[in-house]
Amino acid sequence: MKSKNWIFYTLIFISSVALAQQPVVVDDFVEEKNFMPYELMYYKDLTNTVSFQQISSSDFANKFQQHTNYLNKDFIPNAAYWVRLPIRHVSETKKTWLLEFYDQTIDKIDAHIPQYDGTYQLVKLGDEQPFNQRLFRHKNFELMLDMRKDTVMFYYFKVQSHEFADIRIAFRSTNRFIYYSLNEYFLFGTFYGMILIIILYNFLTFLAIREIKYVYYIFYIFSVALYALSLDGIGFQYLWPNRPELNAYATGISLYSVIIWSLIFTRRFLSLKAKASTLNALFKWMIAIRTVIFIVALFFEPSLFNQRIIEIVPLSLIFYSAIHVWRNGYRPARFFVIAYGILFSGFFLRAMVYFNVLPFTILSHYSLHLSFVFEMLFLTLALGDRIRILKDNRDRALRKIINQQTVNMQLKDKVNRELEVKVQERTQDLNMLNHELEKSNQKLNAQAKEINQINSLLDLDNWKLKNRVKEVLNEMLMEKTMNYQEFKTLYPDTLAAYRFLENLKWQNGFTCSKCGNQKYFDGAQKFSKRCTKCGYNESITSYTIFQGIKFPVEKAFYIAYLCVVGKKEGTLESFAKQLDVALNTVWAFRLKVVVRIKELEDSGRPLTASKWEEVILQSPSPKKKRTPKIKVLS
Repeated sequence: MKSKNWIFYTLIFISSVALAQQPVVVDDFVEEKNFMPYELMYYKDLTNTVSFQQISSSDFANKFQQHTNYLNKDFIPNAAYWVRLPIRHVSETKKTWLLEFYDQTIDKIDAHIPQYDGTYQLVKLGDEQPFNQRLFRHKNFELMLDMRKDTVMFYYFKVQSHEFADIRIAFRSTNRFIYYSLNEYFLFGTFYGMILIIILYNFLTFLAIREIKYVYYIFYIFSVALYALSLDGIGFQYLWPNRPELNAYATGISLYSVIIWSLIFTRRFLSLKAKASTLNALFKWMIAIRTVIFIVALFFEPSLFNQRIIEIVPLSLIFYSAIHVWRNGYRPARFFVIAYGILFSGFFLRAMVYFNVLPFTILSHYSLHLSFVFEMLFLTLALGDRIRILKDNRDRALRKIINQQTVNMQLKDKVNRELEVKVQERTQDLNMLNHELEKSNQKLNAQAKEINQINSLLDLDNWKLKNRVKEVLNEMLMEKTMNYQEFKTLYPDTLAAYRFLENLKWQNGFTCSKCGNQKYFDGAQKFSKRCTKCGYNESITSYTIFQGIKFPVEKAFYIAYLCVVGKKEGTLESFAKQLDVALNTVWAFRLKVVVRIKELEDSGRPLTASKWEEVILQSPSPKKKRTPKIKVLS
């Protein structure tokens, strides 16, 4: 009874709206029917407060209207669009039927599916739901229809989206759906495969020539792929199926990346810094402004992501810059202009479809994808053309260098031949001069030999003369006839005196005055010796009459000599003046020598002129005696 009442009320309801909306008739010979938005009956709930009970009531039956003048730009974001679609079920159909929403970016679709018991089943669709909850693992939203009974069923759909949503609905068989899906995914695979190949090609090119613009281009292509993935729903299906919240940001972020890397790549490829400094500055400002807009949209105003019309500004700047640089003679920019011309065409066709100027077709729907493919191909061709132009310039430069080198070699050969002739002539002259020099050399060698012999004889005579002079001086020393100038011939300086003193003191070898050890090494001062056993450092004047003197030792030598020979050379004043020594110093040292002579005489060893060296040396441990009073001659 309940089922009959439900059928009765349904027939009444159907008859009340039959004039307003004809149901979809299932026909096995018609595989597919697409319902455009202006063909659908829908109610627009701006406040989003109407419930399904109200929508499905008879009071709302006449509020569903068909808006034949509907345009895509009329869509109101965040408003609730209630779509009613009647379908006449046919139990005799041999096919399985489904409903499909094309737009993968719709946020929410509440599908109220009529049941044969009069109730409705709620199925939530949209990109805010996890992907694994879908009936079909497909990028679009599909619903399976139950055709067990012959009746008219009313399907209700509540569509909401924060940005434009295409509410087209397709009624098709599963056979048509599978055929269509396979072809579509095949085209997607071709599209993304081409992007992958272009990325790989440019990466290998970068490894070969190491130009940073290829890296920028790779990032640009990668951004295009992400943008296409977010638009197609392929990214949600394969990359982030469990993160539906990313769908609200994926398109805006990827589109920002496309624009930024496009600006960076264009600026580098066209060499704007060198070829158009004003445009280069505009590019920097454009990058900065677009980045600020992106940050504001990401953190403060997400609705800015929907204002995609602003992208026409950077794209127009890129297109104009390419034309400007090309007109100024930069040949690689020609393919760049074609590439962005195609991209502009794709955006233009997509806009025409959006504004309902052009009808919706598969070609117009995927015009942006096709324009991206051709743009990437022409940009790759532009990069290759740039390399080819650079190679041609390099080859021309190399040919010019080779020609110049050929001319240089010819000139070099000519100069070499002339030089060889001159060298031969010069060689003959040099040979004659060398022959003359050899003769002169022989004469000089003979003269040098004679001079060496004469020098040897002169050296021998000079040596004999010096020895004779020394002998004469020694004889004069022994004969007490030597004055200070003659004495300086034997002992001209301190070094000569120390050498004499060294030979005199250690003529029989070194014996330490402290421990008697006979081994030593050089001491701290010159001519001193240090004992290896006790470490005593004995200077050259230690235990000599010259120990502790404060004036030159060679002058002390002469004073000691005069005291020994007993020759009076004048007064102490004249003597001090002659030696350039203080009077008291001369007097004190002379007294020291006289005391030493007195000690030797008292010991029974009278001195002679030939033994005056005995006065110099003293015993290491002399006995202390009272100094005798000696009258010193003034």
